[in-house]
Amino acid sequence: MFDNLADRLSHSFKILQGKHKLSESNIKDAIREVRRALLEADVALDVIKVFLDRVQNKALGLKVSEGLNPSQAFIKLVESELTDIIGGENESLDLKTQPPAVVMVAGLQGAGKTTSVAKLAHYLKQREGKKVLVVSADVYRPAAIKQLEVLAKQVEVDFFPSTINDKPEKIVASAKKHAQKQFFDVLLVDTAGRLHVDEAMMGEIKALQKQVNPIETLFVVDSMTGQDAAHTAKAFADALPLTGVILTKTDGDARGGAALSVRHITGKPIKFLGVGEKIDALEPFHPDRIVSRLLGMGDVLSLVEEISRKIDHKKAEKSAKKMAKGQFDLADMRDQLLQMEQMGGMEALMDKLPGMGQIPQSVKNQMIGATDTKRMVAIINSMTPKERSHIKLIKGSRKNRIARGSGTSPQAVNKLLKQFEKMQKQMKKMGGGKMQKMMAKMSGMQGGDGAPAGIPDLSKMKLPGMGGGKKFPF
Repeated sequence: MFDNLADRLSHSFKILQGKHKLSESNIKDAIREVRRALLEADVALDVIKVFLDRVQNKALGLKVSEGLNPSQAFIKLVESELTDIIGGENESLDLKTQPPAVVMVAGLQGAGKTTSVAKLAHYLKQREGKKVLVVSADVYRPAAIKQLEVLAKQVEVDFFPSTINDKPEKIVASAKKHAQKQFFDVLLVDTAGRLHVDEAMMGEIKALQKQVNPIETLFVVDSMTGQDAAHTAKAFADALPLTGVILTKTDGDARGGAALSVRHITGKPIKFLGVGEKIDALEPFHPDRIVSRLLGMGDVLSLVEEISRKIDHKKAEKSAKKMAKGQFDLADMRDQLLQMEQMGGMEALMDKLPGMGQIPQSVKNQMIGATDTKRMVAIINSMTPKERSHIKLIKGSRKNRIARGSGTSPQAVNKLLKQFEKMQKQMKKMGGGKMQKMMAKMSGMQGGDGAPAGIPDLSKMKLPGMGGGKKFPF
């Protein structure tokens, strides 16, 4: 997410490295590079101007705190101002009203409205514990109603039926009555995609908004369109009383222009980010965490929250105990790999770890390739239960059978077995006592729910091609 912008910002800060103090000259050099980074990221020009004016004015009178060098002091200033301009703090949905709280979703065609409604329903059900009803008022797009019905079934929330022959106002009014009778907490309304220059369609959604009077009106916009996303959101905000924005397809957006422009241009907060195709790939927008990732400082808070939410703590605790006793086998290794995959794989984990901004992309690609979880799981699945617990049985003919069954090669099987043996040796070196202490400490970090055994200790991994194998910078 926003990889290009993160790389460019990292490069701009290097200008101040080795400087003993901040001067007007070196500040101008650094700001010139930051401007170039923001322009390449397709950030709106007026946002760039406001942001850089603030940074320059504050940097000239900046006193470098004890323990910080000029480069670090400048990064801290950029972090503060960037966080402020994209929203300051997370703004969650306001659902404090007489149930059902009606949330209406609007946007252009193809921005991902219907999928976002399903993702939001899943989010409210799983994380907020809400009873959710969804309804489609899109009577123009073929199969739009059916699409939402299928997605509602997938996320296991209730769907209110409608047809293309109904009026949008009548559909939503009927859905609201049903939601009141059946004691739903939230009613999510999907609307038809429309252009802000289409007066008839904009008139329709204004009338719908006025009649329904939703507590939240969210605008869904594709982050891949850069600063155009912010200007489109502004046009809708001028026509409708928007309360927030859902920014979709951010996992494919290397630039980040939309995320940095929307709040300043529209005055409306980004409330959620669509971070993938999976139905649970919707995350609350935390400006401070996004900026931290952009500046190469990682997003440990989101990572910890994700581990707490997605790790099977009972399995993790069981694995931890087996590790401590030296009884860890290939079936346990498979469980760890599957739990990592559940969180988006190595690439998603690396994106949230501090110091990743300083690692060349080629090195990251090597590391991701070295932990191809799907291939490793396929190899382990091709083994018998006895082979998983007694790897010494896996000789020539068995290796060939496992390779054929997993669609890999005997070399790939050998590589996996060597990795597993290394893990076993490390656990034996640590010994039961040390392992128990480590797991107890990790359990404390997770609120006592058990250690996230499915996550590899990346701080102990060495970087290939980095001066003889340097460790991660955290």
